[in-house]
Amino acid sequence: MSLVDALQAALAGEHAAVYGYGVVGGRLEGTAQAARARSGFDTHRVRRTTLRGLVSAAGGEPVVAQPAYDLGGPVVTTAQAAGLAARIELAVAAAFADLVAASQGTERTVPAAWLTDAAVRAAGWSGSPAAFPGLTERAG
Repeated sequence: MSLVDALQAALAGEHAAVYGYGVVGGRLEGTAQAARARSGFDTHRVRRTTLRGLVSAAGGEPVVAQPAYDLGGPVVTTAQAAGLAARIELAVAAAFADLVAASQGTERTVPAAWLTDAAVRAAGWSGSPAAFPGLTERAG
């Protein structure tokens, strides 16, 4: 995967994350988890802006957000909202892992930090860490 392709995929993931966290935040408004949802929303908005700039700097035309995203089912309860937040974080972790792989030298530092942050956030939402966040399991 080229660097521009990996940047575009990470940007697309951030578009989806911002959309999803909008739903998560709406469901968790007034709960003890609301601040964490707001933090996730704000973090992904900043990363989305950063990635737009990186795509442009690399000579690409940044992908635009879709009008809507598949949330994987209804998000009515606080447990469903937390589950969605965990899935969001694992999805962006995968995109960040690809970005780390497509990057060279010190340009890997930022996506590696984002991957770590997404893994920690996913574990916080789900209650358990992923074995290798961002990497697909392979059958033996």
